Amino acid sequence: MTTQRDIAVGDSGLGDFGYKESLDRSLGKFASFAAGVSYISILTGTFQLFYFGFGNAGPAYLWSWPMVFIGQLAVALCFMELAAKYPVAGSVYNWAKLLGSRIVGWTSGWLMLTASIVTLSAVVLALQLNLPRIWSGFQIVGDGTGEYDFATNAVILGTVMIAFTTFINAYGVRLMARINSAGVFIELIAAVLIAVILAANITRGPEVFFSTHGYGAGESGGYLGAFLVASLASGYVMYGFDTASSLGEETVEPRRTAPKAIFRAILASFVIGGAILVFAVMAAPDLDDPLLGSPEGSLQYIVEQVMWGPLGTIFLICIVIAITVCSLAVHAAAIRLTFAMARDNALPFGEKLARVHPKHQTPVVPAIAIGVLAALILVVNIGQPQIFTVLTSIAIIMIYLAYLMVTGPLLKKRLKGEWPPPDLKEGGYFTMGRWGLPVNILAVVWGVGMALNLAWPRPEVYGTPWYNTWGAFVYIGAILCLGLLWYGLKGRHHLGTLASHAAASRTAAPEGEPS
Repeated sequence: MTTQRDIAVGDSGLGDFGYKESLDRSLGKFASFAAGVSYISILTGTFQLFYFGFGNAGPAYLWSWPMVFIGQLAVALCFMELAAKYPVAGSVYNWAKLLGSRIVGWTSGWLMLTASIVTLSAVVLALQLNLPRIWSGFQIVGDGTGEYDFATNAVILGTVMIAFTTFINAYGVRLMARINSAGVFIELIAAVLIAVILAANITRGPEVFFSTHGYGAGESGGYLGAFLVASLASGYVMYGFDTASSLGEETVEPRRTAPKAIFRAILASFVIGGAILVFAVMAAPDLDDPLLGSPEGSLQYIVEQVMWGPLGTIFLICIVIAITVCSLAVHAAAIRLTFAMARDNALPFGEKLARVHPKHQTPVVPAIAIGVLAALILVVNIGQPQIFTVLTSIAIIMIYLAYLMVTGPLLKKRLKGEWPPPDLKEGGYFTMGRWGLPVNILAVVWGVGMALNLAWPRPEVYGTPWYNTWGAFVYIGAILCLGLLWYGLKGRHHLGTLASHAAASRTAAPEGEPS
C-alpha cells in the first residue's frame, strides 16, 4: 500500500539532486506559509524601518511599497516555478547550482549564508525598540541615556533571543513550526487590528501622499533622490519568501505547497503591511513631529499616540512576538542553507555541519554555529553602531544578488527554450506559461536596479568615512574574496555530495567532480 509519506517523498524533487531523504517531513500548508510570512515579518520590518523611509522622503515614500512589491512579486513568481520543481533545502543555492554552474551556485549560497547570519543579528536588535517601551525593567544597562546604554542593552536582549532560537531550532522542526505558526497567527490578527484601529482614527485624507512636503528641496537629485534613499525602507522588508521552499524537504507535498506558500506570504505582507503604513500616516497627530523620522519614535510612536495606553502596550507585545518568530524563521532558513551546502561538501567541516541528529532529525551543529556567529556580530554594535548598520544594509544587498544568481540563469534557460520543464504543466504544478518570459525579464531588471540603488554610496545611508560610504563594495568585496579564496584553494577540489547524504542508487561524486 502506498503511504502518504511515500507520496510526499516521491513529490520532493530530491531525486534531481541525488540526495536521500534525511529531514523530518512533517510541515503542513499553514506551517509552510508561516515560515515565509514570518521571515518577511510585517510587524518587525515595517515598525523597525518606518522612521528611515519617512525621515528621508516624508509620507510619499510609501509609493515605494507597491513598487517594491511588484518587483519582488516577479522574483517570487520565478521562485514559485522553481519550488514547484525543486522544493529543496537551501533553495537559492541549489537552484543557482542547477540553473547556472557550480561556482554560481556556491557564490549565491555563500552570499546568502553570510547575509542570513547578519540578518539574524539585525532582527534581534529590534527588541530594543520595543521591550523597554513595554516595561522599563528591560533596559538592563543604565537608563538608556548613556552613550552606550542603548547599544549595549540591545546586544544583551538580542543575545538572549538568539540563544532561544538556537535551542528551538536545534530541538526540531516540529517545535519550531508550532511556535512559528502560533506566533504568525497572533501577528496577522494584531496587524489587521492595528490597521483597522489606525483607519478609525485618521485625521487627514490620501492627498498627503501626493505632495513632497518639502523633502528633497535643495538637494542635487531633488525629491527623486530622496525617494530612492527612502525606498530602501521597503526594499529591506519584502524578501525572504523563499524560506517556504527552503523548508521544502520538511514539508508534505512540497511541490504543491511551497509555491502557494511563497505567493501567500508576499501577498499578505504587502496588503496588511501597506494598510498599516498608509493608515498610520493618515492617523498621525502631527506629521511634523521629528520623532516620526527617528528610531526613538517611528511607527511605534504613532501607535502609542493613537491608541490608549493598555491597547498600545498589547500591540507592542504583539510586535515582540513578531520579532521572535521572525528570528526563528531567519535562523531556520540559515540552518537549511548551511545544511544544503555542507552535504555538497561546499563548506569547511562539511561532514559535521551536514550531520542530522538521529532523534530530532534536524542539523544541530549549524543551529549552534549560526547562533554563536550571530551573537558575536552583535558585539560590533556596542562600539561601532555605524559599521553594524553598514553590515546589515549590505546583507540585504547580498540577498538581492543571490536572488539575481537564480533569476539570471533562469532567464537564460527560458530564452534557450529549456524552461519550464514539461512535467510542471503535465503534473498540474505551478507554471507561469506564456507570462514566464516577461515576468522573468522584469525580475532580472528589477534585481539589477534594486541592487544598484541599495549599493549606491550615500553618506546618509552608510555614513562616513569612505570605507563605510562605499561599504557595499568594500565589505561585499571582502566577503566574496574571503569565500572565493577558500573555494579556489580547497573547496572546488572536494565539491560533491557526501556519501552519507547520497541517494541509495547514487554514490558520492569523486573529488573534483560535481554531484
